Order: sequence, then C-alpha cells, then structure tokens
Amino acid sequence: MKIVFATGNPHKLQELKAIAGNCGIEFILPPESFDPVENGKTFEENSLIKAREAARLSGEISLADDSGLCVEALNGEPGIYSARYAETPQKRIDKLLKNIENAENRKAKFVCSMSLVKPNGDIIFQTIGECHGYIAEKQAGTNGFGYDPIFVPDGYECTMAELSEDEKNKISHRGNALRKVLEYLRNN
Repeated sequence: MKIVFATGNPHKLQELKAIAGNCGIEFILPPESFDPVENGKTFEENSLIKAREAARLSGEISLADDSGLCVEALNGEPGIYSARYAETPQKRIDKLLKNIENAENRKAKFVCSMSLVKPNGDIIFQTIGECHGYIAEKQAGTNGFGYDPIFVPDGYECTMAELSEDEKNKISHRGNALRKVLEYLRNN
C-alpha cells in the first residue's frame, strides 16, 4: 500500500518511516507543487487541509499531521502557530523561554493531529496523539528538531533532544498518533 505523507519536511517523513517500521506501507512525499494554506483554527483542521491538498495533487490516499507545542502558562501558545512563533528554530526557543521565565507552572504538551483521506478528500480516519511534560529552564541536546531541546517528557530527566531517535519515537506525540492510524489500517 502506498500513502502520500503530506509534508515538505523530509525529516518528518524519515521520522514517520522509522516509527512505522516494516508495516507494509510505503510512505512517499507529495508532488513538489504541494503548498497548502494552513488557515485552520485547530491542529485537526490544519491536518485535514494538508491531507486533502496532497490527495488532490497526487490522486492517492494521503496522511497529514499538524503538530505543535502547547504551554499551560501561555494559555496554550504557541499551539498551531508553533512553527511560526518566530523566524528561526533558535528564535522560537528563545522567545518561548523568555515568555515563560517567571512562570511557576511550566507544564506543556506536544500535540499531533493526523488525518487520513481518500484520493477524493473524504476522511478515512482522524486521531490525536499527545506527549506531556514540561519546559526546561535551558535548552539541552542536539537530536530532534523544533522545541525538542527545551521539552522534558513526563517520566524523564532529560529533554527530547537528549533522547535517541528510538526512545523519542516510542513516546512522541507523532508516534502516538501514527500508531493509532496504523492500528486502524490493520483492523479495517
């Protein structure tokens, strides 16, 4: 089975393939013209927008995710704007740490919404995966991407960026969501 993974980020595709393992699904990137307008108000809306655009362009079953970091002390920010919170990954981390520096509550969660659609855009399955934790005082680690260097998952004493790819994939929001999608596909 072939599924288009609606992303322009090869790192995300690589991560998805690592999580999926040898499940019998070939995940591929959408056509180069893939450039959806993510104007949804929720992770679910944005993942559906991306999945439908990839399906429209490719004529294939498509899977999309929309994910981000939600920080309690910032009323859920950066949320759906996680990738647009500042101009660069480092500036996003710096801005978040500055905005939370005086907060007693540092609880946060990574959220990932996944949408699987038919070639005509009809929804096959939607789900959400989460990874709970807190924001560290300072960044640490070089693995992963995005906010991984400042996010400490519950049950750990290190950031996501200090975990191996395998460890991260077992607990990550994207891993949790993808496992639900794969389970749905196995059972249907």
